[in-house]
Amino acid sequence: MNVQPHTVKAFGEELNQLSSDVARMGGLAEALVADCIQAVVRRDGDLAASIIDRDKQVDVMEREIEKRVIRIIALRQPMATDLRATIAAYRISHDLERIGDLAKNIARRTHVLNESEPVVLTRGVERMGKLVVGHLHDTLNAYSSGAVDEAVTAWRADEEVDEHYNSLFRELLTYMMEDPRMISSSTQMLFVAKNLERIGDHCTNIAEMVHYLVTGEELHRAPPVPKSDLSDPA
Repeated sequence: MNVQPHTVKAFGEELNQLSSDVARMGGLAEALVADCIQAVVRRDGDLAASIIDRDKQVDVMEREIEKRVIRIIALRQPMATDLRATIAAYRISHDLERIGDLAKNIARRTHVLNESEPVVLTRGVERMGKLVVGHLHDTLNAYSSGAVDEAVTAWRADEEVDEHYNSLFRELLTYMMEDPRMISSSTQMLFVAKNLERIGDHCTNIAEMVHYLVTGEELHRAPPVPKSDLSDPA
């Protein structure tokens, strides 16, 4: 996201570099999420291993962004829009780091699933995964372009992710009850689905930060409603 022209050229360049670093980190995180879904669907152990290794890049980038943010605050003492841009970069990088960790966790499930019978609802998980990847992509686009409307749309998309998770939870639970031999692999798929649902939550956090960055106002959530799923397998 390009910040407003700044009276101090060097400061403006620092803020633009910070935003570029966050966007690049977002691209890495998005690739990890897309690939972890394919690793599960294709039962691809090699791809899963590469995801686990590539997550280290995301961790390194978060630390570098944190150092840059601390330096800017210490030396530039930003205010108003500049301060929002700095804080948003820090908080978004933290969400992206968590997204990378969740993608890594999904990839690790691949190794266990490869030793089990295929699960009928793999395609359902794939559909949920594509929805989450789209959610993340739209959120990152909103950050790069500073588009408030896109941020609000991405923020609202989390409801659809939750609906997919709850539907998958019920189907997998029924499947395990009907065929106890599938309990192990179905449980792993529940872990995958839950991690995807949490990635969706982090996308929502990012969308909220984009809205705050551009407008200076917070998006207001409705009062929390208890989730309809009966388990938190993560």
